[in-house]
This record gives sequence, C-alpha cells and structure tokens, in this order.
Amino acid sequence: MNGEISANNDTTAEPIENIVRLALTRGVGTRLYRKLVAAFGSAGAVARASIRQLKAVDGVGDAVAEAIASGSDAEAAEQLELADQLGAEIIPVDSPDYPANLRNIYDPPLVLYVWGDLRATEEAVAIVGARRPTYYGRQQAEKLAGGLAFAGWTIVAGLARGLDSCAHEGALAAGGRTVAVLGSGLLRIYPRENSRLAEQITESGAVISEFPMEAKADPWNFPRRNRIISGLSRGVIVVEAAAGSGSLITASWATEQNRVVFALPGRVDNPLSEGCHGLIRDGAVLVRSVDDVLDELGSPLTHRPEQEQPPVVPADLSEPEARLMALLERDPKHIDDLIGESGMSAAEVSSSLLMLEIKKVAVQLPGKHFVLA
Repeated sequence: MNGEISANNDTTAEPIENIVRLALTRGVGTRLYRKLVAAFGSAGAVARASIRQLKAVDGVGDAVAEAIASGSDAEAAEQLELADQLGAEIIPVDSPDYPANLRNIYDPPLVLYVWGDLRATEEAVAIVGARRPTYYGRQQAEKLAGGLAFAGWTIVAGLARGLDSCAHEGALAAGGRTVAVLGSGLLRIYPRENSRLAEQITESGAVISEFPMEAKADPWNFPRRNRIISGLSRGVIVVEAAAGSGSLITASWATEQNRVVFALPGRVDNPLSEGCHGLIRDGAVLVRSVDDVLDELGSPLTHRPEQEQPPVVPADLSEPEARLMALLERDPKHIDDLIGESGMSAAEVSSSLLMLEIKKVAVQLPGKHFVLA
C-alpha cells in the first residue's frame, strides 16, 4: 500500500508533551493524529476533549476515545525526562528535523526517539541480512557499507546481531555515518552486547526508535521496526537471507514504499542465499559491487571507493609462510586443502599458519578454515 502524508498542520509550536501523550496512546498513529488535530485545533485540545467529542471524529471508536481521554501527562513528561537524561530528543512527525523520506511513507511514526544526530539522512541506503551469516556475508556487508559510506551515503540497519552489526561497523570503519533503528526503547539497547556499538554510532550518526524509552524488545516490534529501516532509505540491500527471513519483510516494505530492492547473490546450495535469489528472480537488482548500487540510485558522487588492491607481502615471511600466503584466498580454505596444495607436512603448515596469524596475514575461522586477512 502506498500513500503520502503531507504536513498540512505545522505542529512544531505545539508543546512536545502533548504530542508525546498522544503517541503513547494505543490506537493513535500519525494518520489519526492528523485527523484529531484537524478536528480540535491542537494536540492539547485533543487531550482535553470528552469521549463523546472524540468519537465524533472519523476512525475513533470507543476504545481509542477512552484511551485518549485517560492519557497521562505524567507519562509523557517521564519520556521527556528519560530522553533528556540520555542526551536524546523526541522529534514529532511534522518537525523540520524529521527525516523527509520517512515522513512520506504510508504510516510514519508519530514521534521518533533520537539519540545522536539524525540530520543528513536524505541519501541513505539500508543493509540487512542474516543474524548468523557466513564469512562471505560478513565480508560483503562490511565492504558494501564501507564503500557506500565512503561515497557519502548514510547506512541504515537494525543493530541486530550478524549482518546488521557488520553494516554499522563497515560504515564506521570508513569514517561514514550510520543510523541504527531499534525494536526497543533507547534505554533497552537490544541485543545488549551491541551497547558499545550503539554509543559509537551516536558519535557521527544516530540510534532511533518509535517505541518509548524503556520499551522491551518484544518480538512483534521488529516487523514494524523494519518499515522504518526501509522508509528512511532510498534503497534496501539484502545480503544473506533464508526463506522466511525477517530481512525479506524489510524488502517487502521497501517494495510497498517504492524503494529500490537490491540483493547479493550467493552459493546455490547455501540456505542463506534462498531469500536473495528469490528477490533477484522477482526483480531485485543484483549486487556485485558498490558500483551496482551507485549506478542504480544515480546519486552524484564526489568520491568513489578505491579499487581493491592485491595484498602486500610482508618482507619478513619465511619461504613456507610465503608459499601458504600465495594459496590463501578471500574465501575460506580448510587446513587439509592447504596441506595438499602446498606439499608441506601438516606440522609445517600448522606452524606457518600460526605465524601468518601473528603477522596479521591470515585469519583462522571456525572448523580449521583460513582466509587471507
């Protein structure tokens, strides 16, 4: 479903407490909020209206009218206090600081809780994918995020484990901006182990949520959260996704919102490639590199990521170490394959690989697999 909501009512002069109070009311979203403000003149007048008056507005039934009438100014004030303690702010949908891309989706959040700097999100690309990705998926997510961030794009993801985290980290490593969209409140960073990553994101970008400050990460929050990830962005890149993955929900939102859907191809026998291959079959743009994304979105760029350079051979490698380095690739190789290809003994390969790790030439992955660093 597509639709655009224009900001006909300038509510930026409205006390934010009144808007937050309505945002905390079950059943009140942006579309109904605008009807209510049009009927009563302001969010404050809506809060003071009687149940009978509220029910006269199209779309307001008994339950919603009673919820509005029984709303709490104290709860709204508490949200503002909690945001202030964190150094965050609450931005209403009609504020000039609210992202224009997001405002124009069918059902934008009435308010955004923002920790960090949400400006400059007009040129944003989302990167989403599996929670337990392959090494290839991690590598590609970081590479795409870094390249796009270097080219001036803001990278949007969901701070989840796996590829979302890789996307944020890739953008930060390139000195770029990234925005994390939570399925919980700002005071309930989820997953908890990404709390430090969230802090790093706020130094140049933002962590945002439509949920109250202390809201838990309930499972039903995340499909709704995904519409914000796609809504903020001009395109959504799915890196790895199994059939039925939550990342495909984000891709579906992107299609409804007229965003470009991109998908990274993978191995045909990898279940994490099924979702991406299905998207490509159905018309998603196949992504081989950053340039595929840049060419499709047609953004004027002042920078292009440098072409990947061949690895530099350290001067202090022994002959066995140099031989193994020549056999290592960007894709993982098992130690048994390295033994067979090198013609070296198992002991010599093991000791040489250890030295390559120490010299930061090789990286060991689970299952005795090795890749070129």
